[in-house]
Amino acid sequence: MAGLTYTILDATNLSTAEIYGRVLCDMGERYPEIVALSADLAKSTKIGMFGEKFPQRFFNVGIAEQNLFGIASGMAKVGLVPFVSTFAIFTSMRGLDQVHTDICYQNLNVKIIATHAGLSFGQAGTTHHCTEDLSIMRSMANCKVIVPADGIETANAVQAAYETLGPIYIRINRGFDQIFYENTDYGFRIGKAVQVAEGNDLTIIACGSCVYQAAEAAKILRSVDHINARVLNMHTIKPVDRDAILAAVQETRRIITVEDHNVVGGLGSATAEVLALSGKACAFEMLGIPDTFSIIGLHEDLMNYYKIDTDGIVEAARKLIGKEFEDDENWDDEV
Repeated sequence: MAGLTYTILDATNLSTAEIYGRVLCDMGERYPEIVALSADLAKSTKIGMFGEKFPQRFFNVGIAEQNLFGIASGMAKVGLVPFVSTFAIFTSMRGLDQVHTDICYQNLNVKIIATHAGLSFGQAGTTHHCTEDLSIMRSMANCKVIVPADGIETANAVQAAYETLGPIYIRINRGFDQIFYENTDYGFRIGKAVQVAEGNDLTIIACGSCVYQAAEAAKILRSVDHINARVLNMHTIKPVDRDAILAAVQETRRIITVEDHNVVGGLGSATAEVLALSGKACAFEMLGIPDTFSIIGLHEDLMNYYKIDTDGIVEAARKLIGKEFEDDENWDDEV
């Protein structure tokens, strides 16, 4: 990750979106083929930082998300590398036809940075909540889906996206995330989960803002309950890390997934698909937004309400640890 010099000290003063904006500016100096596009949300999504530095390579198409993705696809066809940024709700729904047909169907080299995802803009209401995008975007053929845990991981994801051909959807929050990583040097690779806590009693698989909450929950479980919880940062939802999931079920036999997303179609569903295809059974719980539209409120309050914060994860882990399963090494009778 050459050129990425941001540390936890910088991240303290920068939102997730500001970090990605700065990283994109750094990359713009080294890669003249990078262009940036916005649909009148340059300031909110922070891609406007690129526009200030490279005004001739920045394009604001106005409040017209369909045009945003159509224009980006045309730029990619002539060899440019477009980074497109708007709210996640507008990407995965309002502009989905163009994302599907103009970008993913043609397997074009367009990088989409979708902000204000999940419930992170909770006070803006249902029109701006986005708890369906992972299920939508991971169903798009050719498209990779990344959900960084914090600003530092977003920096890694943006760099990796440039280095990887094809459509990539990077999902970040409104910007005010808990700081999780101290620097970019922890082994980020698209499609490979990062183990952030060791444990053999159960595994907590998390993505995005829930990674910090899962790590904090693991500390409480270890100190209070003497439960050793493995924590996996599953930053890539597609392609999901099958090996990490299968190792977790083999070695811990209990799995909890936690995500700031509807329980239908996201990280939990992707994990369940791996488990079902493997023929290996385990005690399993999916934490997320139930099959409903969310209530309105601040992000931290909504995470607590839907039990995807530290307290909710601890509660779920305590319940799961008490569930019985066939505790033997013979998997043949469980296929």
